[in-house]
Amino acid sequence: MFGSFGIWELLVILAIVVLLFGVGRLPQLGKGLGEGIANFRDSIKGKDKDAKASLEEKKEQHS
Repeated sequence: MFGSFGIWELLVILAIVVLLFGVGRLPQLGKGLGEGIANFRDSIKGKDKDAKASLEEKKEQHS
């Protein structure tokens, strides 16, 4: 994933993030990013509960 980035580039990016958000908010940002990625993967795989519920409602309406 980070094939084109070297260690120095990643350290510079991390330093900028720490300066912008502060050390205290980094765990919150990481958690939010992780949840967002998980939700995105679930929606791609069709595991989205809302999508399943809406499909079931459409099936019931057509019956």
